[in-house]
Amino acid sequence: MSTTEKQYSSTEDLIDLLKAQHGQIRDLFDEVMHTQGQERKEAFRALVRLLAVHETAEEEIVHPVARRIPGGDGIVDDRLAEERQAKEVLAELDGMDTEDPAFLKTLDKLRMDVLTHARAEERYEFDRIQDEFSPAQLKGFAAAVRAAQATAPTRPHPGTESATKNMLLGPPVAIMDRVRDMIRDARDKG
Repeated sequence: MSTTEKQYSSTEDLIDLLKAQHGQIRDLFDEVMHTQGQERKEAFRALVRLLAVHETAEEEIVHPVARRIPGGDGIVDDRLAEERQAKEVLAELDGMDTEDPAFLKTLDKLRMDVLTHARAEERYEFDRIQDEFSPAQLKGFAAAVRAAQATAPTRPHPGTESATKNMLLGPPVAIMDRVRDMIRDARDKG
């Protein structure tokens, strides 16, 4: 387990948890961009999985909380549009060979979009949540995010950017994703 993984798995505050995951996402993008072969493929799989579970938890827990803040609807709607676009590009990348020359070019565009999205979340959404809710509430939200991530799909599914769609479609899709992951991993090792 990396230092960043340990940090976000042990933090009790929602904002610290999400910012630590943003840091891990940045690190994984760098790893994918600067490796090749099997190492790149494994780093990309880790990136896809983290982005999928992270965004699902934000859509199920964080965005509904942010909507309770004055002006929150507009902030969340902007983030959801960004998330949908990122899921579409991530789904395209997930079907590509990581050694394809177009892969790195598309990945770099996604990286810039995701990092811009993360900065917007931190500035417009997370800071306001932190100001609005008590430390005990932030701790409870962090626990809810971890629970959502434990059962979240591990691949991008554009069009499921609402809490309701994630709650209805998420569990069966997560099972299918995790079975696909096991089959792919077994095939790669065999």
